[in-house]
Amino acid sequence: MKITLSTIGKFHTFDLARELNSAGHLRAIFTGYPGFKLKDEKLPSHKVRCFPWVQTPYMAINRWGLSNRSINRGLEYLGKSMLDRHVAANLDGTDVFVGLSGSSLRSGRRMHAMGGKYVCDRGSAHIRVQDRLLREEHDRWGLPFDGIDPRVIDTECAEYEEADCITVPSQFAVKSFLDAGVPFRKLRWLPYGVNLSRFEPTRMPESDRFDILFVGALTLQKGIPYLLQAFKQIEHPRKRLHLVGSADQRVIDAMKQKGLWSDRIAVHGHIPQTELKHIMSASHVMVLPSVQEGFGMVMAQAMACACPVIASTHTGGADLFDDGVEGYVIPARDADALARRLQFMADQPDVRRLMSQRALLRVRRLGGWRDYGLGAQQIYREIWT
Repeated sequence: MKITLSTIGKFHTFDLARELNSAGHLRAIFTGYPGFKLKDEKLPSHKVRCFPWVQTPYMAINRWGLSNRSINRGLEYLGKSMLDRHVAANLDGTDVFVGLSGSSLRSGRRMHAMGGKYVCDRGSAHIRVQDRLLREEHDRWGLPFDGIDPRVIDTECAEYEEADCITVPSQFAVKSFLDAGVPFRKLRWLPYGVNLSRFEPTRMPESDRFDILFVGALTLQKGIPYLLQAFKQIEHPRKRLHLVGSADQRVIDAMKQKGLWSDRIAVHGHIPQTELKHIMSASHVMVLPSVQEGFGMVMAQAMACACPVIASTHTGGADLFDDGVEGYVIPARDADALARRLQFMADQPDVRRLMSQRALLRVRRLGGWRDYGLGAQQIYREIWT
């Protein structure tokens, strides 16, 4: 069984590629990333097919702050569609094609025309559910939102129809597809792994402080307003909230206007994974209160650093740990529930330390990306034979 992968960026697809390559199944992996950014991916160079001509400029102008929403939408759609055309024209010697959603419709159709199988790999909720949740959230907080590009929505929905199966990383994502009318027989739950070699405890949290960590983009999708509301409610003389990730300045400005910002909040920006384990280890709890998320891999990373997690029901947290054992699962958009759990952890350090130990033991029992690769191969064999 020879398998070809396609992804506009890197994401989890390169982790999958390494597992498939080790098992002798990888034919090739196509990506919109430039080759110089892939030197450490530990894959044979002849199997990595780069098509960076649109995605690289798109990434560059975003990094330099030269884009606007109209340019972003146009380049995002162009990058995905051009990669799809390139892959469709170069599929050969492949039994199963696995394409990241949004950029694999032509390739999937080409795979079917060649007599092979097509798997649509979707890392989030059904795209129409995602669009609805984001529209609701922006309306709630009074921030403009153009919605997901209708061309992208139409492409993804056509991919769902064309695919032999759709892989998703969480039960929340599964439910979103069922709610959108996709039949259960077409869905496969395939939770992500975590690279435990990069994450481990490196220090202990300070006993007289209460450090709360968030890792991810500072956006409405990630539930930032509810985290700030909860943080404002909890009482601790040395509480501090650490926000790690790229920031949407519009969201920060809106939160300041609503009185949810304070000098006890520290914005750290992007932190490399080599350093992230240190701040995770030093934190008493990590919170992921997302309104929409396929599966937050940062949860397992934090647990590998002995940092318990509080996550919303829309993150895949319930698939990773047990509520009240290694952390807590709370309803999405519920700042009061989040505040109660945070206050309990601040007031009960012995319970928090026990959760920390359990979180570390739980994540160490996971098979990392190896189990993810084995699960993927089983799914591909089922549809191929």
